[in-house]
Amino acid sequence: MVKSTNITWHETTITKRSRLTQYGHGSCALWFTGLSGSGKSTIANAVSTELFRLGINEYVLDGDNIRHGLNKDLGFSEYDRTENIRRIGEVAKLFVDSGKLVTTAFISPFRSDREQVRELFEEGEFFEIFVFCPLDVCERRDPKQLYQKARRGEIKDFTGIDSPYEEPKYPEIVIRTDQVSVEEAVEQVINYLRETKII
Repeated sequence: MVKSTNITWHETTITKRSRLTQYGHGSCALWFTGLSGSGKSTIANAVSTELFRLGINEYVLDGDNIRHGLNKDLGFSEYDRTENIRRIGEVAKLFVDSGKLVTTAFISPFRSDREQVRELFEEGEFFEIFVFCPLDVCERRDPKQLYQKARRGEIKDFTGIDSPYEEPKYPEIVIRTDQVSVEEAVEQVINYLRETKII
């Protein structure tokens, strides 16, 4: 719902097409989704590093980092999770409009939220990347000890324990982090970007 009134969209002088022509590559959102501990942030940052090495304009939006600033007023209720994803979707859209490849690493557990974000983008600008890892493997990794806290009841509404994670039905890319290395995952994403003529 739009609460602001008396506002008008202001068209910018420099268009997205002009930026892409100057940069020599496309722009898109690489939306990494998966359970906590699945490897989203690790792979998103590794992909970003490789894009930077290739001379591509890129940026990483990480779930925890965003909650330190833009979304620090949000908790982890279903409403707050939805609002978290709505906001980051709008931010990612701005990055794409600026001509960048933006990688996002968010659990984003609800399928409907991810689909609403997809609708913000033009065709071929949003790629859902399902970072699949079995729950037991994520729990064994547990780099932030969040699963331990959730199992002890210290964290409520934790995805995979007492809050659901809805797997993507038709993701553009699936990465099995229990089967491939970070380097192989990066290669998978970079190859996809080349196949789709983004880079």
